[in-house]
Amino acid sequence: MISRIKSYFAGYQASGPVEFIVVGLGNPGSEYEYTRHNAGFLAVDKIREQERFEMKRLKFRSICGDAIISGKRVLFMKPSTYMNKSGEAVRDAMGFYKIPPERTLIIFDDVSLDTGRMRIRQKGSDGGQKGMQNIIYLTGKDDFPRVRIGIGGKPHPDMKMSAWVLSRFSKDEMKQLEPILENAARAVKLIVAGDILDAMNRFNR
Repeated sequence: MISRIKSYFAGYQASGPVEFIVVGLGNPGSEYEYTRHNAGFLAVDKIREQERFEMKRLKFRSICGDAIISGKRVLFMKPSTYMNKSGEAVRDAMGFYKIPPERTLIIFDDVSLDTGRMRIRQKGSDGGQKGMQNIIYLTGKDDFPRVRIGIGGKPHPDMKMSAWVLSRFSKDEMKQLEPILENAARAVKLIVAGDILDAMNRFNR
């Protein structure tokens, strides 16, 4: 069984210097699986599934893996720092590989977008998202390309935002989310290739 798994991944091992970083934001641990705040993790998992590379290395306080995407070696990260300290992992990886913000793509959840929607931007503010907020604060930069995945707004005004983002997607919402995760994977390839405007034109809805 192990040999078959190794064989499955054998053709997908990246080599050469890291040229691009893709970070999916979320919280580690089984208790947070499929929660709204983990939309970034889900997007990275979808890319890993499509491109058939492993994410098992523990580095930069993250689960990491790398693959050749659009002809470039890309480091994929799922920080284990918890959402509000995501910037620590991102800053460390950027510093180690000397990767600038414009080649560090951040994928995260957005309560201002309905479930089943996605927005790509070249740079901008954190939009109130705590993980992105910490990344901008610790790096002093806001020119990170980003993919924002809609998770919908809280259903009741008196509901705490923390309770909403840490709630799990329903089965119907997961069905709505699936094509968005597929589009996020396609968008990553275009963005890594330097075609972010094309990605925006195709997938911003």
